Amino acid sequence: MNLIIDVGNTLVKMAVFKRDEIIHRHTSADIDSAAISLILKQFSEINACIIGSVRDLPEGLHEMFPASITLTVMGSETKLPLRHQYKTFKTLGVDRMAGAVAASGLYPGKNILLIMAGTCITYDFIDANGIYHGGGISPGIALRLAALHNFTDKLPLINAVKDPTLIGNTTESSIQSGVINGVKAEVRGIISEYESNYENLTIILSGGNLDYFDKILKNNIFAVPNIVLTGLNIILTFNDKN
Repeated sequence: MNLIIDVGNTLVKMAVFKRDEIIHRHTSADIDSAAISLILKQFSEINACIIGSVRDLPEGLHEMFPASITLTVMGSETKLPLRHQYKTFKTLGVDRMAGAVAASGLYPGKNILLIMAGTCITYDFIDANGIYHGGGISPGIALRLAALHNFTDKLPLINAVKDPTLIGNTTESSIQSGVINGVKAEVRGIISEYESNYENLTIILSGGNLDYFDKILKNNIFAVPNIVLTGLNIILTFNDKN
């Protein structure tokens, strides 16, 4: 069994994998040593762990794990079952690396556009030969709402709604319309651009804000939750074998 820890900008997601199946999940705001200890006691067959983090990790991280656990901290030197043409690979987020690995494994031989909607919205392209090229990064929903509040004097900080009206008739509903409908239009537009450049394109949507995009899912667009956790598990298994 493997323990997979995905440290995102907002949440820390932990999952226990039995081969390629998630059998336990835990989510917290930060790395929780007590939760790790409890998981290791509950699942005594865990013998390896990988941590992928987009944040700085706490000191003494290795002390949270017994010597019987092989701990891998994901980085640019970690071996991947994926080739790439990314010029600044050392700066590539581990979430994007892991997502690309999972996408390529799920849909081999396909041109793939992976869209992960979370704190940021990332766009990543893997070609049919299994080569990762890169993509784009834009602010996610929460970041856009926060920016409108933080960089103006009078606009309020509001909560997102899933399906706002097109025409807002209050300041709050206008912000909801602009941000949510704007994000959806951005995603549709990026998809359209890729589809015009690459034949037989498979589009994957994932991330914490996946639910906001359910109405744009169609024949060649697939919702794949937990894609970063899945990718990290594939990477850990690949390194164990190599």
